[in-house]
Amino acid sequence: MSIMDKLKKNSKIKTTDILSESKFFNEKTMTPTDVPMVNVALSGSIDGGLAPGLLVLAGPSKHFKTSFALLMAGAYLRQYPDAVMLFYDSEFGSPQSYFEQFGIDTKRVLHTPITNVEELKFDIMGQLEGMDRDDNVIIVIDSIGNMASKKEMEDAINEKSVADMSRAKALKGLFRMTTPYLAMKNIPLIAVNHTYMEIGLFPKAIVGGGTGIYYSADNIWILGRQQDKVGTEIKGYHFVINVEKSRFVKEKSKIPISVSWEGGVQRWSGLLEVALAGNFVAKPSNGWYQYVDQETGELVGQKYREKETLTEEFWRPVLDGTNFKDFVQKQYSIGHASLIDMDSIVEEAHD
Repeated sequence: MSIMDKLKKNSKIKTTDILSESKFFNEKTMTPTDVPMVNVALSGSIDGGLAPGLLVLAGPSKHFKTSFALLMAGAYLRQYPDAVMLFYDSEFGSPQSYFEQFGIDTKRVLHTPITNVEELKFDIMGQLEGMDRDDNVIIVIDSIGNMASKKEMEDAINEKSVADMSRAKALKGLFRMTTPYLAMKNIPLIAVNHTYMEIGLFPKAIVGGGTGIYYSADNIWILGRQQDKVGTEIKGYHFVINVEKSRFVKEKSKIPISVSWEGGVQRWSGLLEVALAGNFVAKPSNGWYQYVDQETGELVGQKYREKETLTEEFWRPVLDGTNFKDFVQKQYSIGHASLIDMDSIVEEAHD
């Protein structure tokens, strides 16, 4: 018997295995969404997507955080026909019709109302303990930022006005306990959270809930937005997904995404900014776009208006006929040097 086999046999933990054969590393799956740049923000690749583990979507109010969560949950439910969604709800702001907009069958959603952090902790730990690795479940918490602690609620009921120091500790314990389960049981958990502005000379957005969330999360997004206006009429928003932490994407990456009132998250948004920066598409004149021949560098084909670039017809030749996917992966995924400065490109695109 080899030393490796002896150590494996002597381990008191039944899931111990040789790393090259471990299911925890070699059987991870990703769920691609319909939006290529959301996949990039999740995994660093257009063909990637949502992986098991904790994803935190943070931002101020009305930043479509729940929309992004349901977009990913809908993709997961479509990938696994037997999958269910466990939806912990502390905000009660998402009617059934909202789920249906993302193609989610509400009969596959277990809605669990929660009022405090401890209530969430006990229920979610019980659910995770009862799951098997081959159970296809996605968990969404909407939201962490709106939850009080049990002590805070009891103090309010008893008319006590005292500072509550237990909430951050309870949240830290919640995610410290759930994180191993998510990896071992192959479960994605999306937690919606709020941000607040740090006071100082250079204020910046801080994710609420204390350091425990930051330490436990596999991915943290902080969402920023600008209004998309035609004249004085607001048509939607241009979002920037700021990747605050990730196991797959370079931290501080900025991913552009647009949302319109009519169509929701625009499937092909964000690609144009990256393609322009990589010289896969050029802007020969104001308001017009054209393909760039990758061998000669010359402009080829017809010209397109910006609205026409938000279609599969426009992007299919770029995605299938060039090395654009490789370019995007080298730009965003961990392990590659950045080829372009996306900070300035995102800012210029929406000025």
